[in-house]
Amino acid sequence: MVTHHETSFEIGIYTLGDMVANPYTGEVISAKQRIYEIIEAAKLADELGLDIFGVGEHHRLDYAVSNPQMVLSAIAQATKNIKITSTTTVLNTVDPVRLFEDFSTLDLISNGRAEIIAGRGAFTESFPLFGYRLDDYDEIFEEHLKLLMELNENERVTWNGKFRSPLNDSEIAPRPYQKKLPISIGVGGSPVSAERAGKYGLGLTIAMIGGTHSRYAPLVEAYQNKGQSAGFSKAELPIGITGHGYIAHTKESAIDDFYPHYAGYTEYMNKQKGIETNITRKAFEKMTEPQSVMFIGSPEEIIEKILYQYKIFGHRRFMLQMDVGGVPFDKVERSIELLAKEVAPVIRRETSKSLLEV
Repeated sequence: MVTHHETSFEIGIYTLGDMVANPYTGEVISAKQRIYEIIEAAKLADELGLDIFGVGEHHRLDYAVSNPQMVLSAIAQATKNIKITSTTTVLNTVDPVRLFEDFSTLDLISNGRAEIIAGRGAFTESFPLFGYRLDDYDEIFEEHLKLLMELNENERVTWNGKFRSPLNDSEIAPRPYQKKLPISIGVGGSPVSAERAGKYGLGLTIAMIGGTHSRYAPLVEAYQNKGQSAGFSKAELPIGITGHGYIAHTKESAIDDFYPHYAGYTEYMNKQKGIETNITRKAFEKMTEPQSVMFIGSPEEIIEKILYQYKIFGHRRFMLQMDVGGVPFDKVERSIELLAKEVAPVIRRETSKSLLEV
């Protein structure tokens, strides 16, 4: 089993597996090729010594992954050391027993590297697909989360709830390789969700998609205040940050590479919500400025922004999504290499002293 110390800052990447057309060619990659590239990206991240790789869940034809645990299982067999997690599991519309058993199996396959980041989801297509009502959105999440936590603690469970059949001294098998599966709550902007993570002493993973750093400070404050009032120390309340970005040798080349893909991705996704969006080059360049949560630039600029956030949030994990909007895989690979070889060593060195003091 791989031992991961709380005194190390973790750096990794994640993907949602979108299949948006390449803005230059109009080509839409196949689901088969997309999943192959996701596994190859995870292998590269592992070989280069990154700490964590995440795979998202969507139930739409324009995303390749509806079942992260299946893809993560393939990644587990193709890698040796890197932690593997969902980013995120849509907990509202999945049976917690099935989810726990899947991730316990993944933990056995991976020799103790599996995690769950659970969220409420940015889209709603899974509700009618699996027979849930949108009106029960928050109530389902709360019930499913509490059951998932109980399954994580006990080999036999007696339980009764509103949204699934009761459990009567039921055996929950298999058990994970780790003593317990690490569980975090993924939050985009809801203080209520952040407070929920704190109340139960779970990790908090913040999806920083747009805006400035100050926009997300209330989430951290709500999480820590609720967690400490529930009896958890600050050290027991780990924070992870995720965001969009792209790394190249210079900021100009990073913008040149990433802008057409990100603009096309944003326009396509917002159109699904009935919102017309057209990000100009000038507006995109503003999104790369120091106060923005977008991580686009040279390794030195990415380092500066991560360390700036670290001073504000005190997080222990950073994950970057760089494969949006049909970015060619060779460019994704180069960005991963820069993150691993030039950014990660500096971040680990600069954060090591304060993490040791926690």
